[in-house]
Amino acid sequence: MSNRILQINELLRQELAALVSREIYLRDGLITVTKVKCSPDLKNASVRISVLPENFSGSALRELKNHNTLFAKELKKKLNLKRIPRFKWEIDQQERYALDIDKVFDEIKKNDIN
Repeated sequence: MSNRILQINELLRQELAALVSREIYLRDGLITVTKVKCSPDLKNASVRISVLPENFSGSALRELKNHNTLFAKELKKKLNLKRIPRFKWEIDQQERYALDIDKVFDEIKKNDIN
């Protein structure tokens, strides 16, 4: 992946994180933009998010998809890019996997002690 695409990915991640925190309200919930990965032609971007608590994931994805047009308009105003990609929102499962691995290690430790 080119250095330019990596820079655009990080720029979009930062700007989307700011827009999400300003425009989306989840009562007693938190949405974090963890990663953005644009296609080389900048037509599409996969945006990974983390939602706490996890049971709000569905409503968070629904809200984000409903705000796609607003996000694109705001980014077009703010960024000097020829094209703003279409966003595909996904839940980032890495934190959940890490918690599952930690639980397995805790079980191993408990079994070794006994």
